[in-house]
Amino acid sequence: MFRKLRNKLILINLSVTTAVIVVVFAAVYIISTRSAEGRPPVEVSVSFNDSMSETDTEILVPPHLQSESDEMREFLHQSLEAERKAAAQNLLILLIVAGIAIEIAVAVVSYFMAEEAIKPVREAYDAQKIFIANASHEIKTPLAAIAANLEAADVQDNHFIRNVETETARLTKLNNELLTLARTDIVSPRKVEETNLAEVVSDAIKNHAPRLGERKLTKQITFHGKTKINKEDFEQLINILLDNAIKYSKTKIMVMLNNHDFTITNDGAKISKDALPHIFERFYQADKTADGVGLGLSIAKSIADRNHWKLEVKSDEDTTFVLHF
Repeated sequence: MFRKLRNKLILINLSVTTAVIVVVFAAVYIISTRSAEGRPPVEVSVSFNDSMSETDTEILVPPHLQSESDEMREFLHQSLEAERKAAAQNLLILLIVAGIAIEIAVAVVSYFMAEEAIKPVREAYDAQKIFIANASHEIKTPLAAIAANLEAADVQDNHFIRNVETETARLTKLNNELLTLARTDIVSPRKVEETNLAEVVSDAIKNHAPRLGERKLTKQITFHGKTKINKEDFEQLINILLDNAIKYSKTKIMVMLNNHDFTITNDGAKISKDALPHIFERFYQADKTADGVGLGLSIAKSIADRNHWKLEVKSDEDTTFVLHF
C-alpha cells in the first residue's frame, strides 16, 4: 500500500517536472532558432590580396570559386545555413540531455521526499495494526471461555442461551477476521512448501459441506500434482471464497482447479457494475442485508497480494471469483 502511495507521489512530481521542462525547453529552442533565422543576411566582402587587416576574417574558399563572385556568395550562404542547422541540432541535443538529467535528479529527490512524507503515516498505520492484532489476540481468550462455559452449561431449549451462543460465535468470527486482517499488513516471511492443491480444495469443500443445505456443489479438478505454495494462505483464501459462495448462492456452486487457476462460481444475485470495483474494499458490502461486516473478501485480496497472486471477480448471470497463482 505504501509502495503504491510512494510511487504515485513520485509519478506526480515527474509529471509536473516533465510538463515544465517540455514547455520551457521548447520555448528556448523555438526562440533561439527563429532568432537565428530572422537575422538579416551577412554582407561578406572577400579580398584575395595577401595583406589583410587585423579586423578582417579569413575565409578559405576553393580555388575554382575565387573568380566567380555569385558562386562565391552562394557557397558562403550554404556554409552559414549548414552551421545554423548544426547549431540548432546541437542545441536540441543539449536540451534533451539536460531534460533527462533533470528528470533523473527529480526522480531521485522525489523518492527520498516521498519516503519522508509517508514515514509518519506508515508508523501510525503499523502501530494501529499492531494494536488491533494484540487486542484481538487478548479478546480471543475471554470469548473462548464464554463459548466453553455455554457448552458446559448444557442448558436445553433456552432461546436466551442459544442467542448468546450465536452472538458469541459471530463475535469470535469477527475477532478472528480482524486479527487476520491486521496480520496480513505486517510484513513477515512466508513459508512456501510442496502442496497438493487438490487435497486442500477437497478438504475445504468437505468442511463446508454441512452448510450447503439444498445447494448443489460441483467440483472439477484437473490438476493432482504438487506445487510450491504458501499452503496456510492458500487454505485460508479458499475457505473465504467457499464461505462467500455458500452465503450468496441460491441453488448451485461450481468449483474448478487446474495447475494455474482456482475458480469458484455461484448463482447468487448479480453484483452491479458500480459495486464491482469496491468488492475487495474493507467493510464494503454490496448486499447490506447480508451477515458479516465485509472483511472476508478484503482479507482474501490481502492474502493474494502478499503472495503475488491475482484475485479477480466477474459477475454476469453468475458471480465468479478467479484466483491466478
